[in-house]
Amino acid sequence: MQHNIRPERPEDVSVIREVTTAAFAVAEHSSGTEAAIVDALRTAGALSISLVATVEGEVVGHVAFSPVTLDGADLGWYGLGPVSVRPDLHGQGIGAELIRAGLERLKALGARGCVVLGDPAYYPRFGFAQDPAIQYEGVPPEYFMALSLDGSKAAGKVAYHSGFSAT
Repeated sequence: MQHNIRPERPEDVSVIREVTTAAFAVAEHSSGTEAAIVDALRTAGALSISLVATVEGEVVGHVAFSPVTLDGADLGWYGLGPVSVRPDLHGQGIGAELIRAGLERLKALGARGCVVLGDPAYYPRFGFAQDPAIQYEGVPPEYFMALSLDGSKAAGKVAYHSGFSAT
């Protein structure tokens, strides 16, 4: 299926919300707040990268990247997520392409690294791996992974933007 990746536009906001809600409605590990998180990050100006996938001009997927801190310090690291694809298009590589495009944009911004809380069977294909030096409390460690984008090492406890507490 032919799809394009581009930055979100103001007119995409409501359809991003719809796609995110639909995608996470069928997700095994979902808080049901993912669309509210994206909205809260956007409102706070913390949606550092927000890309959409389109098919024939229609938004069918979305990925968000926002800043994270390590031990309370901004070290140039970001969090990946939420990432969503319309349920009828799962398994067609759209999410993977959104993630790759977002990681490339992070590198272009000079980001030092990225973390993700997600499926340990999915995210290693992008270079993410569990790193005991980078921790996120309250989740099984195998579900929290990191990727250095500049070859440097980081350490500490990760905190996501307060937008992640949106409901």
